[in-house]
Amino acid sequence: MLVLTRKTGESIQIGDDIELTVISVKGDQVKLGINAPKNVDIHRKEVYLSIQEENTEASKGIDNLFTLLPKND
Repeated sequence: MLVLTRKTGESIQIGDDIELTVISVKGDQVKLGINAPKNVDIHRKEVYLSIQEENTEASKGIDNLFTLLPKND
């Protein structure tokens, strides 16, 4: 893990398209601004993990995806 120190108003650039800016720091909370292309999904980690878990659960009941396709008789 890369650890960087930034002050309010300072940014971190990720690749060519993503910029993280420290908006404010109050106590143990940090507000970040994220500037990224619209096609990049951005979630809090707990939300991302929940989505992954739901997707895994939804796919468990499907043994064979071809059974979902209409049959051509």
